[in-house]
Amino acid sequence: MITSEQAVRVQPGGPAHPVPGRGVRRLLAALAGLVAAAVALGVAELVAAAVGRAAAPVVAVGDAAITLTPEAVKSFAIRTFGEADKIALVVGTLVVVALYALLVGLVGLRRRRLGVAGVVLFGLVGVAAAVTRPAAGPLDGLPSLVGAAAGVAALLALLAPLQAPVGRAPAVQGGAPADVPLGDRLRAALAGGDRKGAGMDRRRFFLTGGVVVGVAAVAGGGGRLLQQRFDVAGERSELVLPRPASPAPALPQGADLARRVEGLTPLFTGNRDFYRVDTAIAVPQIRPADYRLTLTGMFDTPRSYTLDDLLGRDDLIERDITLTCVSNEVGGRLAGTARWLGVPLGAFLRENGVRAGSTQLVCRSEDGMTIGAPTRSALEVEDAMLALGMNGEPLPVEHGFPVRMLIPGLYGYASACKWLTGIDATTFEAVDPYWVERDWAARAPIKVFSRIDTPAPLRSFPAGRRPVAGVAWAQTRGIARVEVRVDDGDWVPAELSPQVDADLWRQWVLLVDFAPGRHSIAVRATSADGEVQPEERARPFPSGATGWHTVQVVAA
Repeated sequence: MITSEQAVRVQPGGPAHPVPGRGVRRLLAALAGLVAAAVALGVAELVAAAVGRAAAPVVAVGDAAITLTPEAVKSFAIRTFGEADKIALVVGTLVVVALYALLVGLVGLRRRRLGVAGVVLFGLVGVAAAVTRPAAGPLDGLPSLVGAAAGVAALLALLAPLQAPVGRAPAVQGGAPADVPLGDRLRAALAGGDRKGAGMDRRRFFLTGGVVVGVAAVAGGGGRLLQQRFDVAGERSELVLPRPASPAPALPQGADLARRVEGLTPLFTGNRDFYRVDTAIAVPQIRPADYRLTLTGMFDTPRSYTLDDLLGRDDLIERDITLTCVSNEVGGRLAGTARWLGVPLGAFLRENGVRAGSTQLVCRSEDGMTIGAPTRSALEVEDAMLALGMNGEPLPVEHGFPVRMLIPGLYGYASACKWLTGIDATTFEAVDPYWVERDWAARAPIKVFSRIDTPAPLRSFPAGRRPVAGVAWAQTRGIARVEVRVDDGDWVPAELSPQVDADLWRQWVLLVDFAPGRHSIAVRATSADGEVQPEERARPFPSGATGWHTVQVVAA
């Protein structure tokens, strides 16, 4: 019995040659498509080192995917992956690219022109994603174009050994007769297909593949290495923050209950642990010397400010402020507290003559994001600021370096613009910023919120007395009371951490005697102005989640 791998075809005037099995050829063709995609991405990364990290195809396509993704899918991603949502998006994009590349290789085995068209289409998608970014530059499509050209060359080079003529010895090394013009050779390469008389030169395929993989690795790795020249971490570390004219209020002794209650969230969140939710796959890198904040629109005296202009002011304030994301689910962890240093926003706007007719400040980020904040809140909320420092150091790059906006009492999507480069004084009727275009509420006051940190849901622990503890917040108003209910019992007031500032969350703790068995624990908070946290559950979209946080535990 003769298998397909053992079968021979006899050519007139030539020796017998084994005919490779179709399955093997198709497998290698799919691999060729995958390697060609790797070359395209690697070369694009190298070109992006000259143009900008955000122009790389994976980043550009990822940014476009974020923009085009329905809000329900975005919310699912944040709930499922949390702050790793961008990593999940990049991995998902690479998986889609890999599957597409496998298909391109298979198609290219039969019709090289279609395979080439597939790679070109891949490049055009990257170009379109790059040049349609809000902050796109004139050369942002170049990495995808050059990468696609390299991918086409790699695909043709890898498919050629899989379609080598059977029974003919090449006249020159590489398989092309010496007397055939180069143009004819290229046309022949593009016209190649799964034709009779086609064989497979595995040795040549793997040698070519090794070279091509090396090109992909060197180009991609070199591109990433060269892109580090955009990194501003070194310049950030050299920046010295001035002393504030108005320091943060001193904390009373014993203000942080986490020092005596295991599992309770600390009063302050370290910069490394602070939550991050935004749409930037490639974090904007702004050099301090190049920074400009430009005021436009309804100002009497609009102007631009350098970072030195802002750092050199004599009215800098320091405040302890809790931030929270509108995507935070009931019991969620997308919240944190830091000590912020910045320019008082109200005074800054007044000195530039913001006009009475302005109802909205459209804040523009270096990456093209637009955040709309109510002008009235910016003027009247006492601790609103252009933040320059976070927990005693310049803003971390991923949290908005060198300048971001903060307005306590509003969710971040309506106040906390990172990498801030422009403020346009306008109206709500004139402009719908990024999130409002996607049907989130235009005005976004933070709701009264409380959370159980310990005991953790579904945790088992010894019966008896143990602390139930967590945090609660209602910025600009403050928390007056937190109550806990176990099973169907009465609501019992919890001990609160000392009141420091209305913009700072308060920790709470209650000692509970747990009998053996399963228990349900619920918490609710009341703001200083008397608003009680509602029991009714609501999802974050379109203006923030509501509901009592409830956990189930087991006392053994």
